[in-house]
Amino acid sequence: MEQYGYKEIWKVSYPILISLVMEQLIGMTDTVFLGRVGELELGASAVAGVYYMVLYMLGFGFSIGAQIMIGHSNGEKDYRKAGKLFWHALYFLVALSAMLCILSEFLSPVVLGAMLSSEDITLLADSYLRLRAPGLILAFCVCAYRAFYVGSTHTRILSTSSVVMVISNIAFNWALIFGKLGLEPMGIRGAALGSTLAEGVSLLYLIIASSVREDSKEYGLHTPSRFDVRLLGSILKVSLWTMIQSFFSIFTWLLFFIFIEHTGQKAIAASNILRSTSGLIWMVLSAFASTGCSLISNLLGQGRKDSVRPLIGRVLKLSYIVLIPVLVFFCLCPKLILGLYTDMQDIIQASIPGLWVLSVSYLLTIPSHILFQAVAGTGETRAAFFLEMGALVVYTVYCTVVIAVLRSGLAASWASEAVYAAAMTLLCALFLRKRGFI
Repeated sequence: MEQYGYKEIWKVSYPILISLVMEQLIGMTDTVFLGRVGELELGASAVAGVYYMVLYMLGFGFSIGAQIMIGHSNGEKDYRKAGKLFWHALYFLVALSAMLCILSEFLSPVVLGAMLSSEDITLLADSYLRLRAPGLILAFCVCAYRAFYVGSTHTRILSTSSVVMVISNIAFNWALIFGKLGLEPMGIRGAALGSTLAEGVSLLYLIIASSVREDSKEYGLHTPSRFDVRLLGSILKVSLWTMIQSFFSIFTWLLFFIFIEHTGQKAIAASNILRSTSGLIWMVLSAFASTGCSLISNLLGQGRKDSVRPLIGRVLKLSYIVLIPVLVFFCLCPKLILGLYTDMQDIIQASIPGLWVLSVSYLLTIPSHILFQAVAGTGETRAAFFLEMGALVVYTVYCTVVIAVLRSGLAASWASEAVYAAAMTLLCALFLRKRGFI
C-alpha cells in the first residue's frame, strides 16, 4: 500500500499551516499597528524585525536538524529516542538563546549604527531590539517543541498554541503601542514587548499541553532526559549545517533591507509591508515544505526511498492548488491587501508594483522551497548548505548590482526573489536527481 497520499499530507500539513500563519500574524500585527503610528516606525521595524530574524534563525536552523532526527526515530518507532532528542534540543537552544541575548545587548547598537544611513531609524530599531531580543529564550524553547511535534507528525497542538500566541499579541500590541488600559503609549517599543510577551504565553501553553498528552510517557516528555553529550553531538552533526544555512539565508535578506534603507524612508516602509505580505504566503508554503521534510525523514526511517519521489510530487501539487488562488487575488486587489497594513496612500501606491512582482515570483518560490526541504529531509544537511550558498551568491550579486549600484525601483528590487528561487530550484532538482530521489 502506498503511504502518505494527499489525505495524509494534508492531515499533517494543515495544523502546521495554521500554526505558521498564526505566527506570521505576529509580525503582521506589528506592521498593521505601526502602520498607523508613522513612516519612521514602519521602516525601523522592518530592519529590526529582519535583524531579530537573523538571530532567531540560528535556533530555528538547529531545530530543523533536530526535527529531521526526531522524524527518523519516529519512523523507526523508537519513540523514547525521539523524546530524548527533544530534551537535548531544548537544552542546547536555551543555552544558545541566553548567549545571543547577551551579545545582542552589547553589539546590536554598534552593528545597526554601522549598517544604517538614517540616525532616526537606527535609534528606533535599537529601542525595538532591546525589548525583543530577550524573547529569543522563549522563541527558541517554542522551536524545540515545534521540532518534536513536526518530526513526530503530531502537529495539531502547534495550531492551537499559535492561535493563543496571536490573540495574546494583538491584545498586548493594542495596549502597549497605543497606550490603552491606562498604560503609557510605547510605540515601536510596545510592538517589541508585546511580541515577546505573546511568545511567553505560547510557550506556557505548550508546556502544559505537552504534560497532559496521553503519549507523554511513551516519548519521555513527562520528565527531563539525562544529558548525553554524545546524543547532543549527533544532533549538532546534522544541525550545524542547517544553522549556518538558515543564518546566511536571512542575513542576505537583511542586506537586502539595508540596501533598500539607503534608497529612502518611503522605500523601506513600503518594503516592510511587502515583507509582511510575503511572509503570509511564505508560511503557507512552509507548512507544505515542512510536512514534506518530515514525511521524507519518516519514509527513509522505514526504508522506503522509492516513495520519496511521488511524495514530492503530491506536495508540489497541493502547494500550487492552495497558493495560486491567493496569488491571483493579491494581483487583482493590491490596494485591498496593502490597505490592511497602513492608511498612508503614498506608501500603498509605492508598494503595488512590488506586490505584483512578488506574487509572480512565487510560481518559482514554491518548487524551490519544497525541493530544498526535500533535500534536508533526506538528512543531507551539508549538501543543503552548499546548495543554499550557491543560490544566495546569485541573489546577493543581483541585489548589489540592481539595488545598491543601479538604485532601481522597488519592483526590480523585489524581483530578486524570483532570481533566488530560480537558482535554488535548479540546484536542488539536479542534486535530488543525482541521488535518485526524483
